[in-house]
Amino acid sequence: MQQSKLPKKVLATCIALALMGCTEVATEKQSEPANTPIWPAIASPVALDPALEQKITEMLAEMTLEQKVAQMIQPEIRDITVDDMRRYGFGSYLNGGGAFPNNDKYATPQDWIALAEAMYQASVDDTQDGSSIPTMWGTDAVHGHNNVIGATIFPHNIGLGAANNPDLIEQIAAVTAREVMVTGIDWVFAPTVAVAQNLRWGRTYESYSENPAIVRDYAAAIVRGLQGKPGENFLSEQHVISTVKHFVGDGGTTDGIDQGNTEVDEKTLYRIHAQGYVGGLEAGAQTVMASFNSWNGEKIHGSEYLLTDVLKQKMGFDGFVVGDWNGHGQIPGCSNHDCPQAANAGLDVYMVPTGAWKPLYENLVQQVRDGVIPQSRVDDAVRRILRVKMRAGLFNKPSPAERPLAGKTELIGSSEHRSVARAAVRQSLVLLKNQNQLLPLDPGQHILVAGSGADNIGQQSGGWTISWQGTGNTNDDFPGGTSIYTGIAEQVSAAGGKAVLATDGRFEERPDVAIVVFGEEPYAEGNGDIANLDYQRGNATDLALLQQLQEQGIPVVSLFISGRPLWVNPELNASDAFVAVWLPGSEGAGIADVILRNAAGEIQYPVQGRLPFSWPATPAQADRRSLNPENPPLLPVGFGLSYGESDELATELPVQFGDASTTATLPVFDRAPQSPWLIELRSGAERSIVESSIQSLGAITTETFDDQVQEDARTMQFAGTDAAAFNFVSPFPRDLRAYAEKDGALVVTLRLESDVPDDAKLTLYCGENCGIAVPVGEHLRALTAGEWQTLAFDVACLQDLGLDMAKVSGIFGLASSEQWSVSFNDVRLEPEADNSSICL
Repeated sequence: MQQSKLPKKVLATCIALALMGCTEVATEKQSEPANTPIWPAIASPVALDPALEQKITEMLAEMTLEQKVAQMIQPEIRDITVDDMRRYGFGSYLNGGGAFPNNDKYATPQDWIALAEAMYQASVDDTQDGSSIPTMWGTDAVHGHNNVIGATIFPHNIGLGAANNPDLIEQIAAVTAREVMVTGIDWVFAPTVAVAQNLRWGRTYESYSENPAIVRDYAAAIVRGLQGKPGENFLSEQHVISTVKHFVGDGGTTDGIDQGNTEVDEKTLYRIHAQGYVGGLEAGAQTVMASFNSWNGEKIHGSEYLLTDVLKQKMGFDGFVVGDWNGHGQIPGCSNHDCPQAANAGLDVYMVPTGAWKPLYENLVQQVRDGVIPQSRVDDAVRRILRVKMRAGLFNKPSPAERPLAGKTELIGSSEHRSVARAAVRQSLVLLKNQNQLLPLDPGQHILVAGSGADNIGQQSGGWTISWQGTGNTNDDFPGGTSIYTGIAEQVSAAGGKAVLATDGRFEERPDVAIVVFGEEPYAEGNGDIANLDYQRGNATDLALLQQLQEQGIPVVSLFISGRPLWVNPELNASDAFVAVWLPGSEGAGIADVILRNAAGEIQYPVQGRLPFSWPATPAQADRRSLNPENPPLLPVGFGLSYGESDELATELPVQFGDASTTATLPVFDRAPQSPWLIELRSGAERSIVESSIQSLGAITTETFDDQVQEDARTMQFAGTDAAAFNFVSPFPRDLRAYAEKDGALVVTLRLESDVPDDAKLTLYCGENCGIAVPVGEHLRALTAGEWQTLAFDVACLQDLGLDMAKVSGIFGLASSEQWSVSFNDVRLEPEADNSSICL
């Protein structure tokens, strides 16, 4: 491989950063005095106002304990009513991913405003027990106002990191704030300032870079864009409250496990993982969200040292700390509804979705009365909450429906906003390979556009898009948006060329060139955690498509959609040009602006993105901290070709790294179905794939619920009105023979919610008219109802019953015609299981 012709000094810096795993902030001095404190005091541009503080003191003196605790409670819109708000006067509330007004995915901006107005009016109605303090609505607008149909969806953070343009980031944040304000919402849970250190992590795409200096600068830019600039337009009618998250170390967990344990010393925690807070607090961020992860074994939500001693005292943060989704319940000794430890550690606002909010509220009130939580701690938390509300003008602003931008729906997805997003797409693209200067393409050619991502705005937008996981969306859910194919077709047609869409790559008329758009399916949080970086491990269908075109002598341009660098050496070998397009969002046409020339044959826009993360040389090279001269990446941070550069990847990269992963543990359900597995419901002759948290089909209903973390388990309810079943199915057969050969087991963790009927059957499939349905009621009834327990089924025995393990299309399911209910939270294939496996 030849390196890009970057300036030697820049390239050396990029390689050094990659090989160090970014253990130093790029701008930090080489040496420090021995007594230099690790955590700096941040001089916030938003100073304390003595008059405001006196007003808060007077308000606190008039508030009851119940009113104060209510300020510390943040329920979710699916779990409370307007009457609840009127009675309790919650300090804030939120909509989680996939939550909408009236539980309607297609809720209009007017529906959002109506709910905001109703909740606001209820919060200031003190005719019952609540207070007259305005409530706040918080939302995860993490790449645009991504919960609202028709909003502008920007590239996810990793793509913006590739652009390395803080001014653009500030502009994006300002656009997001305006669209949020249209719907009457006050508060945005952004930016995420994680510095991902392991590409296996399912939230890697929420990280701007593995370089903490980029994250620091971006944090400041986004906070300024969302909140405005102190002294100029701070928290004006066009700005929202910002949240820097997740404090701290979320990107550094061992093995990249979401919500796992970050095992680093304190200096590393600051230098790598806290730089986003330096930038965010220096810009005046008003809220910080605590992280799910632990630091050296201690849950952050329960860490008084980090939340109080470090963040509030040493760094001087005077806003408030909000928890993450029931994160307090993960503290040892706590549950979602009972956790004084979090308040005592420094948590100011409990994010408490699901029905746990009411018992948590009641317990907190009693714990203050009993002295478990000091009254001074509650007063400090409420002072911080009121301080932010007053700085935001919530006591003086009109109600949500009467604010200047409220209801101006022409701003949602406006052409001006979309042009900003399109510019961000153009700047985010990173060219990894350009053999024979294939790109940019002549638009006057006959161009075949293929691949699963070609005409799929949902796939190109990724997770946190309308739904939490970003799944279940069609192009119709993105009015005004453009798919990658649409953008290409428009420009090719205008130039007199021909663009033909064929997802499977088949054609009648031979094209001059093929553009293949492929990559990861949408995911969010831990649902995106992976075992290694091998793209399409064991089922390289996209590689087959590339090779099919390559073998016909057709030049191939690969556009790779992904939330992280992945090991794609075979796909790189099968491509003449390869572009990392990341997760570009709703404005896919921005890609055509870069990869196509104009009708006059001129370059429209240069390709200018540079890798924000080093690209792996092997499937196992996930940990950025493991990079060194003996274990270099394939491509370093900062790599990226420009048009006209002759440097390109070697035509044949190594592709063999053994088959040790062939019989590794194969997760089927871990919080959610793991790719390629999907949950299929069957009722009578009907079938449907599960695409939402709650879904019914005839005689069967499924619903997610929180077991250990957010929506990590599912219940299946059989109505008994017809034959019904569920199964984990794959869109393509899987060769799982190795699990039978190596004494493997299908391991399922279940909880019986009712009596088990006699006709309950375990089902597995191997294509049409191929599969088994084995009575399993005897084994289920041996379990204790209401408790999580694990069953292991011997894979070789399943094969002996007639399951063709070479082409498994349905790996686990249950079928019945009777009424009953069962839940599960884990399904997997394990090699070399012990002798306790059940042989059916």
